[in-house]
Amino acid sequence: MQKIFHTPEGVRDIYNDECARKQSLQAKIRDIFHKYGFRDIETPTFEFFEVFGSEVGTTPSNELYKFFDRDGNTLVLRPDFTPSIARAASMYFLEDDSPIRLCYQGNTFVNNSNYQGRLKESTQMGIEYLGDGTTMADVEVLAMLIFLLKETGLDEFQISIGQVEFFKALVDEVQMREETIQTLRELISNKNYFGVEELIRKEQLSQELETVFLNLPQLFGGVEVLKKAKSLTNNPRAIAAVVRLEAIYEMLCQHQMEKYISFDFGMLSKFRYYTGIIFNGVTYGSGEPLVTGGRYDTLMQHFGKPAPAIGFGLTMDSLLNALERQRKEA
Repeated sequence: MQKIFHTPEGVRDIYNDECARKQSLQAKIRDIFHKYGFRDIETPTFEFFEVFGSEVGTTPSNELYKFFDRDGNTLVLRPDFTPSIARAASMYFLEDDSPIRLCYQGNTFVNNSNYQGRLKESTQMGIEYLGDGTTMADVEVLAMLIFLLKETGLDEFQISIGQVEFFKALVDEVQMREETIQTLRELISNKNYFGVEELIRKEQLSQELETVFLNLPQLFGGVEVLKKAKSLTNNPRAIAAVVRLEAIYEMLCQHQMEKYISFDFGMLSKFRYYTGIIFNGVTYGSGEPLVTGGRYDTLMQHFGKPAPAIGFGLTMDSLLNALERQRKEA
């Protein structure tokens, strides 16, 4: 039998200077987490399938690495830290009303398609802020993220902020079928205006709803898009979602961080557990977001301890690649 000494597709070895840079950067980021009051948590590399099942709204089943234990239980290599930490927090924390700040570091595993060009195993670092549903908590997390990215050596980056509640309020108004909502979500996320138009025409919606859905793929940019979003609908939930974004932006301006902020109402994550603001961080020299995150106020309820929450995860490989291409020292 032929011996195989190379790695499987989608994973790679990290060694020498690159490994040293990665470890140094991870130490710096962890120190920042600790300065902001976040405490370390480690969760298992694999969990029961139910932690990442379709009811949770995380990674699609066909992208999970699944296997069985000796008792026949289906296990999964974690594709995402947030459901794991939500499960752990429901067991060990949240006994009172005090907010909990947790930070983590480890690898995630997603069996994505070869053509996507992404690693199937990647290192993530991130935070989860549990038990605080206020706008101030949103601002604190975003401000910390901006500070953190600047401290890594990045000068030019953008945090693009979306609002899942705006979209949910609109689809709830017409009670679309779940499969139609999922298709619409994907079309809007991909900025496929003509696909959205074709789907919406079939639904025979009111003129107002038709107009707002057709605008969503193109509703991105600076703070001016918030005013436009409010002008497109009379839906109270949708308007309230925009008002929250306005409050977040105003507070970030007080911290002089507005130059790093943009808005995108067409940003609709594949993670369906998000309930409010969602965001990602991008910079030149990286094809994928360096960081993704958002608010998930109903996820904890799935594990028996209802609590509002917000968090983000940094993809270390993408961050290191961006720093290298920008000729920065991590």
